[in-house]
Amino acid sequence: MLKVQVPEENLQAAYLFNTGQSYRADKFFGITRDKAELTFRVWAPHAKAVHLASAQCDWMPSEAFAMHPLEETGVWEITTTALKEGDLYKYAIETPAGDVVLRTDPFAHEYEKKPGVAAVVNTCPYKWHDGLYRGRQGRRHKLNQPINIYEVHMTSWRRHTDGSYLSYRELADELIPYVKQMGYTHIEMLPITEHLLDMSWGYQSYGFFAATSRMGYLQDLQYFVDEAHKANVGVILDFVPGHFIKNYDALYRFDGTPTFEAGDVTIAENVRWGTWNFDLGKSQVQSFLISAALFWLEDVHFDGLRVDGVSNIIYLNQDAGKEDWVNEHGTAIDYAGVAFLQKLNAIIHERVPSALMFAEEATAYPGVTKPEGLGFDFKWNMGWMHDTLDFFELDYLYRTGAFNNLTFSFMYTFDEQFTLPLSHDEVVHGKKSLMHKMFGDRYNQFANLRTMMVWMMAHPGKKLRFMGSEWGQFLEWRDEEGLEWRDLQDGMNRSMQHFTAELNKLYRGEHAFWAQDFVPAGVNFSQTDQGAQGTMALMRHGKKPSDTIIMAMNTLPVQKDDYRVIVPRAGRYDVLLNTEDIAFGGTWQHIPTDYEAFLVGDHYEISVILPATGALIIKQKKQVRGKNNG
Repeated sequence: MLKVQVPEENLQAAYLFNTGQSYRADKFFGITRDKAELTFRVWAPHAKAVHLASAQCDWMPSEAFAMHPLEETGVWEITTTALKEGDLYKYAIETPAGDVVLRTDPFAHEYEKKPGVAAVVNTCPYKWHDGLYRGRQGRRHKLNQPINIYEVHMTSWRRHTDGSYLSYRELADELIPYVKQMGYTHIEMLPITEHLLDMSWGYQSYGFFAATSRMGYLQDLQYFVDEAHKANVGVILDFVPGHFIKNYDALYRFDGTPTFEAGDVTIAENVRWGTWNFDLGKSQVQSFLISAALFWLEDVHFDGLRVDGVSNIIYLNQDAGKEDWVNEHGTAIDYAGVAFLQKLNAIIHERVPSALMFAEEATAYPGVTKPEGLGFDFKWNMGWMHDTLDFFELDYLYRTGAFNNLTFSFMYTFDEQFTLPLSHDEVVHGKKSLMHKMFGDRYNQFANLRTMMVWMMAHPGKKLRFMGSEWGQFLEWRDEEGLEWRDLQDGMNRSMQHFTAELNKLYRGEHAFWAQDFVPAGVNFSQTDQGAQGTMALMRHGKKPSDTIIMAMNTLPVQKDDYRVIVPRAGRYDVLLNTEDIAFGGTWQHIPTDYEAFLVGDHYEISVILPATGALIIKQKKQVRGKNNG
């Protein structure tokens, strides 16, 4: 093969990739454009030869498309004018064994529609219009802002009448106004990186730099994010850096040898999820995945990433058949996985300080949200989720003996910076929808669901709820069709939807709910020892004394006519929300809202009527000062 003179900057880029220091490797690999010329680069370190393959050559190697190696870097490249925007391509790789295999481009920004996996030439830029929003986000303190997430599976939120998907642009027109109307602060997308199997929900990906073609082009997704930001709605991506699809025409044994995965197949295979694990100790894999994360944050303007499967990354024993695996020190910690996550978060926080990094992590691993630990901003609180759902599924007869399910979270609330998730995982595979989980007949199910939502809002931590729960969809989520929007023809569902919107707006407008989520000063657990009565009250505090909210909750179907609520000071108090308001699907037509505090010993109280299976949100009235009162 004719030796090609390689520019020094290309060797430097390859060196950074090979040493795990290339954090935007996609600017070098994949396709780069210089006017009419396209340069294709791919990492295939053990290949004997690589050719750019396309339909023009019947997907066979052709000398006209032979790629040349960048010295001993493992990188192959070709510059050509033969391909244009929209053309399909793959790489024909001659393996060390002499076989020729077709592989798609790991760095492509677009792939053909399933079942094909060919990459598509797509180098078109997008012109952004969200500068004001991005500027504001850069000035905000990420921990002390309202975060109330609407989790969405984009292909099953709503569909056309013929069952076809809404496009990214159609979703921009329909989903974004709906989310804004409902009062959520962020949309979180289940993975939209390119994948083949619909029922994987995007968690078995092969295109880590590409938006799925099911709903349009990358530029259409960028338009969606742009429109969300113009509506002051953030967008978070569910990101899966731990594993990839099993198909043999993507990343697995990319050059005929273990390339992105470990050499030992027992380590590489993820039996439980039907995928291959990335070898996170490999420097090139680190460059690849960190570059992918930054691509979504920097080029697609996502506001944050929810990192999936963190437990599987940081432990060796999470997979089926590996329960007894340990490291050289006799523990189950996967040091390579821990180091990768630390590096990922450090680089992202350095380059995109405003990015919100969420860990989906279900163990007691310490310091997930600590700088000296894994370095995430937030951790999903799976313990709170399980305990809360277990409690509200209980028959009323057993609740007074199970109040520890609600109060136990107070023992560890400030150990991490938590997000409270009621996610897609809780409403599939026979678990029933949130509304269907609630105890009792239909009326009581809605009453319990409203009360549980107030409990969620009052508890320290950011919030996440899956689509459909906002109106109490009865059926489990089914990914193969749209949500049951016809539910809203029923008055109870419409009332639940109205309740959710009002609660969300109240959350967003009251600093007490979110300004001090992660410090003890943000909450007083004032009346959490009343399990025998099935009641609870607590205070949430903002940074100003006037920013105090009181939540009182009754988990039993017996109204409390003289329920004493501890309040922070003398004065008059308003009930801002009563879950039993007839407008929300309750029975109260007359809502007492004005209460005078009275001194009891060393503290103040108000006496309220606490509705059966209901909750109140209370706040002190603003003091009106006359001209002569200072």
